[in-house]
Amino acid sequence: MAEGKTARRWLRKTALVVLLLLAGLAGLAYWRPEWVSTALERAGLRAAGIHSEYVQLGPYRIHYLVAGKGRPLVLVHGLGGRAEEWGPLMAGLAKQGFRVYAPDLLGYGRSDKPDVDYSIETEVRVVQQFMDSQKLQQPDLGGWSMGGWIALQLALEHPGRVRRVMVFDSAGMKFTPTVDLGLLRPKTPAELNGLTKVLFAHPPHLPDYYARGILRQITPGDWVVKRALDDIIAGKELLDGKLGPVTVPVLIVWGKQDVLTPLSVGEAMQREMPQSRLEVFDDCAHMTPLECSDRVVPEVARFLTSDPPEPAGTQEIPAPRQR
Repeated sequence: MAEGKTARRWLRKTALVVLLLLAGLAGLAYWRPEWVSTALERAGLRAAGIHSEYVQLGPYRIHYLVAGKGRPLVLVHGLGGRAEEWGPLMAGLAKQGFRVYAPDLLGYGRSDKPDVDYSIETEVRVVQQFMDSQKLQQPDLGGWSMGGWIALQLALEHPGRVRRVMVFDSAGMKFTPTVDLGLLRPKTPAELNGLTKVLFAHPPHLPDYYARGILRQITPGDWVVKRALDDIIAGKELLDGKLGPVTVPVLIVWGKQDVLTPLSVGEAMQREMPQSRLEVFDDCAHMTPLECSDRVVPEVARFLTSDPPEPAGTQEIPAPRQR
């Protein structure tokens, strides 16, 4: 009888502790959702076999993610981005037999943020030094948005350093923006939700408490984004008329509904690189590698493994049928 009472008291105490922990987690998720989101994101990456590492490049400490074994592939994120955004593509391509690296560019993610110009040329040097640090002689190279600009500039400056190049909704060519570029530096929950509508074909709505958490997370690096954006707007490093010397196989991936860097930019790139292949993904916007990774991964793997390379041309990848 006494043992039964003791067991019931123990169960009540345990239940109370569990309830207090759940209440604490719920409070944390409300007051600091960015902490919970980051913890869950990193746990998901580890579960997918994606590891976090650091490397010293001269005076700067650079963070990167790495996964898989096989042919090396380096992926470069865009303006205001982080290596983690490549997670779905990294996991998929690692399973296809690639050793995938995704560095945080200088000034972004968990890499150092020194007082430098954050020009395209600065980041090209960082990517080149990163490749040297990992002893990657001729990796495949991919870049998203501003990262595509960086990848193409590296291929121009260092022919022979890369085997094949991929760009995803890339910047780098002159065009007239149709969206307010101020949204790339959101300051309020409304502006952040406005940015998601620009970036995604199917934008998630962020509740105010969650949006405030994201803003707390990105605000410390806003000055880096401003400096890089000022350099981009100045247009001194644009690629128009310069891409002809890029003769390696190039895959140009674009979201058909991209309004930030419209499809006309990808078409202009294809005209300058006649050996390139343009693949347009319907029902995708600027975040194609993230939003449409289930369709992008097999196309990228096919491009990287085809021998001889896939023929030049344009192909539209249809949206999946609604079930």
